[in-house]
Amino acid sequence: MADIVNKATRSRMMAGIRGKDTKPELALRRALHARGFRYRLHAKNIIGRPDLVLPKYRAAIFVHGCYWHRHEGCRYATTPSTRREFWTAKFEANVRRDREVQAQLLKSGWRVATVWECALRAPGQVDAGAEHLAAWLSSGTDTLELGEREVPATSKITPGGRETVQG
Repeated sequence: MADIVNKATRSRMMAGIRGKDTKPELALRRALHARGFRYRLHAKNIIGRPDLVLPKYRAAIFVHGCYWHRHEGCRYATTPSTRREFWTAKFEANVRRDREVQAQLLKSGWRVATVWECALRAPGQVDAGAEHLAAWLSSGTDTLELGEREVPATSKITPGGRETVQG
């Protein structure tokens, strides 16, 4: 299937996609700040340049877009029907890089949280996500992942200190 817009329009549209200061990220930052958390943004000296870094808790928080970072099982993680090979390779590289960054951060003593864009879409989910992050920060567990099906919910610690959230 051919693209419905011309090449210049598609290029302009793709250039407008932000990597930093996205709506979900800004909403989460406001909610955490309102709860008294202070953080650094996109710290260049930390592997992977996390969206939020809380040095006091030695925690790195990534706010991932479901589409670009391939949130497994999410309705927003669609694949374009044109140029499938290109997109598949691109998405696989993104996921591989995310896994490598998380492993390196954990190895160097950082705690890592991934908050998916879908977890912050509905009214009230931003506050629920911020509350869950606040609980995680004080819990001492290594990792946390928040997605649409997971907020608000209860958490469970799995072997290895990984916290999962179940709805």
